[in-house]
Amino acid sequence: MAERMLKFTTVERTTPAKRVAAARTGDFHEIYADFIDAKAAEQASRCSQCGIPFCQTHCPLHNNIPDWLRMTAEGRLEAAYHLAPATNSMPEICGRNGPQDRLCEGSCTIEQSGHGTVTIGAVERYLTDKAWEEGWVAPLRAGPPRGQSVGVIGAGPAGLAAAERLREGGYEVTVYDRHDRAGGLLIYGIPGFKLEKEVVERRTRRLAEGGVVFKLNFEVGADATLEDLRRAHDSVLIATGVYAARNLIAPGAGSAGVTPALDYLIASNRIGLGDSVPAFESGELNAQGRDVVVVGGGDTAMDCVRTAVRQGARSVTCLYRRDRANMPGSAREVAHAEEEGVVFEWLAAPRAVLGEADRAAGLRAARMRLGPPDATGRQAPEEVEGGTFELPADLVIKALGFDPEDLPSAFSAPDLAVTRWGTLKANFKTLETSLPGVFAAGDIVRGASLVVWAIRDGRDAADAIHSYLQAQVSAPALVAAE
Repeated sequence: MAERMLKFTTVERTTPAKRVAAARTGDFHEIYADFIDAKAAEQASRCSQCGIPFCQTHCPLHNNIPDWLRMTAEGRLEAAYHLAPATNSMPEICGRNGPQDRLCEGSCTIEQSGHGTVTIGAVERYLTDKAWEEGWVAPLRAGPPRGQSVGVIGAGPAGLAAAERLREGGYEVTVYDRHDRAGGLLIYGIPGFKLEKEVVERRTRRLAEGGVVFKLNFEVGADATLEDLRRAHDSVLIATGVYAARNLIAPGAGSAGVTPALDYLIASNRIGLGDSVPAFESGELNAQGRDVVVVGGGDTAMDCVRTAVRQGARSVTCLYRRDRANMPGSAREVAHAEEEGVVFEWLAAPRAVLGEADRAAGLRAARMRLGPPDATGRQAPEEVEGGTFELPADLVIKALGFDPEDLPSAFSAPDLAVTRWGTLKANFKTLETSLPGVFAAGDIVRGASLVVWAIRDGRDAADAIHSYLQAQVSAPALVAAE
């Protein structure tokens, strides 16, 4: 009903209630509450139902946002929910963890007119959580058996999205992952205060119950080569992500107490999942009582500083070489971190880790200014003469981004072509790599990126594999006809 919509001039933008910093820093639970039904309907009614839905256009998955907002406002919640998984394999995860301020909400028409964006992410999360509660999330049903199988290397968002779509298409799907749980960075990289692990686990349970086979603690290259998997399956998808941490180039960077961000986050998440982590129990990867400096300005850096606060660090500082306006991480995450007591040193870059080889004691840094744009168009940071300063730090966390691992060597596949950045070369249209029948998707192709892009890539890869396999089936018949 049209009268339920277009309320952006009379109803203010409201997000779900957020726990105050003093309460939320004592645990790893999510910081936002759910919308109540009436509030979700009210906020959805602010949508202008514009003729050109820029929110949908700027969503990597092209989710049908205006329609499910309208249905939510009208109280047609089950129908609204069923629109979400039509384009998105993990809507509740994107609703929690997507950078809506940079994508759908950042493109909202009413935001551009000064009325404040529709709270798209919060409504998406509300709809999907409601669906799980009410039993609207249908079991994964495999299509008619095709007699063909696909091996998926990597149980992160790209691999899981592809596995779901392929299984729905009737293929036998086996997912291989080196970790002991499926989910990739959704489980081990993203902290619980942004994404509670049950949210991921119920998705992977649905896949397993629908016939997707998971082979965990399975290292391709050690337990089997890529060629072994090619012989075992009709097609293979590589969706490993990028995990090689970029190094801190500075004297003392090899000292004890300097650690990669992902090692630190994995340890914290494992503790939250009830695992025993010797490096955490020894204090090596535990920030409790320590002066912590995180070097970097992306979302991983924000995850690290906010984790350190919750572990009881004495002080937590984020060091970033550009200013706030030019940082790559979410502005929303920075605001959360500031509320929780994190100190930001903008326009500052590390120059040396102080202390001894067996114990870091501090960090020497230099003040920076923004000079002319670099090759990417961003202003290049330049050191300010005489701007050196020191910070106490007995735990320095490197959150400088991730590069691909050397997959041709790791997989014993020298003919697997890579780009000059180390990512896999894949045909832009077909997503096929240099090896016939081997496809690639997600960060291992595009470089470190967003969960929502990984889901999009995984779904696209599933469609490409389907086309390839169907061509393989029909080819003999065509030859016979000739």
